[in-house]
Amino acid sequence: MRKKNLLVLCLLLLVSFSYAQENVVSKSKTFKYGKIEPAEFDSKGSGADSAAAALILFDVGRGYFELSPKTGDFAFVFERHIRYKIINKSGYDYGNLELRFYKQNSSEEKLDYMDAATYNLEGDKIVISKINKDAKFSEKQDKNFTLKKFALPNVKEGSIVEYKYKTKSDFIFNLQPWYFQRSIPTLYSEYEVNIPEYYKYKIRSGGYLFLNPKQEYVNETFSSSAGTLNASCLKLHYQVENVPGLKKENFITTMEDYVSKVGFELSSVTVPGQVYREFTSSWPKIVTGLKTEENFGAFINKKSYSKSILKDIVKTATQPDTVLQLIFNYVKNNIKWDGNYRLYTSETSPKNIFEKKTGNSADINLCLLTLLNEANITASPVLLSTRENGAHPGFPMITDFNNVIVQAEIGDKMILLDATDKDHALNMIAYENLNHQGLKVNLPDATAAWISLDEANLSKTNINLMLTLDKENKFSGKLYLSSTHYEALNRRGKYRSATNETDFLKDYKTDRPGLGIKNYQIQNLANLAEPLVESMDVTIEDNVEEAGNLAYFAPLLFERTKENPFKLEERIYPVDFAYPKEENYRITIDFPKEYHLDKSPKNEKVVLPDDAASFVFMFAAEENKLMITSKISLKKAFFTPEEYHYLKELFKNIVRKQAEQIVFKKS
Repeated sequence: MRKKNLLVLCLLLLVSFSYAQENVVSKSKTFKYGKIEPAEFDSKGSGADSAAAALILFDVGRGYFELSPKTGDFAFVFERHIRYKIINKSGYDYGNLELRFYKQNSSEEKLDYMDAATYNLEGDKIVISKINKDAKFSEKQDKNFTLKKFALPNVKEGSIVEYKYKTKSDFIFNLQPWYFQRSIPTLYSEYEVNIPEYYKYKIRSGGYLFLNPKQEYVNETFSSSAGTLNASCLKLHYQVENVPGLKKENFITTMEDYVSKVGFELSSVTVPGQVYREFTSSWPKIVTGLKTEENFGAFINKKSYSKSILKDIVKTATQPDTVLQLIFNYVKNNIKWDGNYRLYTSETSPKNIFEKKTGNSADINLCLLTLLNEANITASPVLLSTRENGAHPGFPMITDFNNVIVQAEIGDKMILLDATDKDHALNMIAYENLNHQGLKVNLPDATAAWISLDEANLSKTNINLMLTLDKENKFSGKLYLSSTHYEALNRRGKYRSATNETDFLKDYKTDRPGLGIKNYQIQNLANLAEPLVESMDVTIEDNVEEAGNLAYFAPLLFERTKENPFKLEERIYPVDFAYPKEENYRITIDFPKEYHLDKSPKNEKVVLPDDAASFVFMFAAEENKLMITSKISLKKAFFTPEEYHYLKELFKNIVRKQAEQIVFKKS
């Protein structure tokens, strides 16, 4: 797994050199608030960004520390100045700005000032519309977070909008990250941060743009009511020009993994006269901190409630496999997931979670862990970053994790457990957790090791249609649908979330025109060890075209792949399907004696290098019966950018082949 991440990193680094020359800048640029040049109204995207809805003319940020008059400690100050050109109506949202502020006890983040305006060119005159007081909104998200929203007036096609603001924060563990690339093109982006010598930060950069990094040490004076302090500061500077918009692509974890950015996490503090403090300088240090954290290690060690309910859960069972399954089932069925992925619990006691019967992912999985430990089953928490949260960089950074699951050990078997969904089986974790690797934590020994979260088993969908075609070109017969593993999990989830079975079937028919369903049955809905099996009587209309005495249709009817999901000529990101999968379609058709086969597809097979993926199409006919088989196999979930061309060609052949017509001539 570590080799896979290294390969992707190397590929991204190679790409970065191709952009290096394009993004090299000679020196910093200065921009004055409110000084708009008429030429800026002519700005627009070019090349691949020619259809961009808006354009970032510049985005300049600065971060630095100052002594807080309130606390006497260092606080982080962040200043930003950004200017957009609105090109069409789809870009109107860039006239709005949202900022989120955190508060805990007496410490807080706050907005120090804000200037904003819209500029429109009317003839030769620039008309300025400043932000109105009534266009500022505050929305309390929860007890800790407040969202402040700002909306500029008179935003229209051709407008230029500008924001300049300053924020101050008492929270310095994570400094404000800076994004050099967004979904729209950026002409110029620059970020500078000054860090006092007392603080050491881990710096995480990402993406494929060359950021022209520079650093130097400068002397600064910090003033407060207690006096002044002279200190050396590390000055970091980054800048890029002519940055293309980041395009969303199919089959990827999150674009956050590939956007060009820098982030900062506090590693250690050395203040004169105070004890040296380490925060996240090493995994043992991080694990030691987790061990005493009241919403993690201390939560796990509260065993009294687990001990009181364990006997009723396992009853007379003694075999470890059976005990594990009983505990897993109990937690899945007695605590409902609230939809939030979290690394830490919302309560400090498992008893409170079990009594509430609802909780976040950490609440549920750490409750599971306490019960397993009480039953003398060796189990450990596994920290991870979800697909939407992005890949963890691999080096000691606790804040890049946002979720926790469990790994249990029985004999030589390692079993992943995620109790957030009652349809999860052993060794099945949520789709969002399929992000390649997790950090297995041994709290007693303060050690940690990376483990693979990759799914090895194929998740299969088997569709079997047994049909009869009548003289009115209508099909009727039986449809059998069987699914396993993650494909079955998806089907079970859709069935359970539907209001009723009628709505479930209505949704199934949405992209299957002409399909009618009767006598629907579902088997093994709760039996997770078996494939989910669905059967139904079907009628299919409007899938056969007629021209004179000819009748023709696509052999897979509405089940065919209609378009290639891979449209780019080149792709710099990997393709990530999350799990390996296989789709099997088998269709038999009895047709009238008056119909004679005039044209049919030929058999075909396409196999990628190393048998990583394949497509097989087979056609056979005898008397008045057709048999069609189509099989798409993706035997691995992760394909590098170098393998993209093979995938693109594979799906190009799938679309072409499945679109070929079967033609009957009627006598």
